Amino acid sequence: MKFAAFASLLTFALGAHAASVTANTSLDVVACSNGVHGLEHLGYTNFGSLPTFPFIGGAGAVEAFDSVNCGTCWQLTYTNGSGAKKSINVLAIDHAAAGTFNIALEAMNTLTGGQAAIQVDKSVCKL
Repeated sequence: MKFAAFASLLTFALGAHAASVTANTSLDVVACSNGVHGLEHLGYTNFGSLPTFPFIGGAGAVEAFDSVNCGTCWQLTYTNGSGAKKSINVLAIDHAAAGTFNIALEAMNTLTGGQAAIQVDKSVCKL
């Protein structure tokens, strides 16, 4: 399942999703579950069993179920308005649109210094 709620754009398209990223979520819901290139045959069963949790997510490189790119590691870097850079490493466990990443909100907040998503007045969205 692809993480769908986009919260921010960086040098590459990057999204965050909070609802589906809990430690007890089964790997059966992602493209990199079972199969030759899946993560379950390595002994992982749920998101929390992955050594990088919550630094996990969908990557455009994972084209479909059982992709050869399942389990690849990606360094994502964010540069804030002051020019300071922050990087995190993310384990690819699911599909995302080409050129994009969808990561756990906690990982996005670590990357952006807590600026991944904030609620603003609905008038900002012209309502």
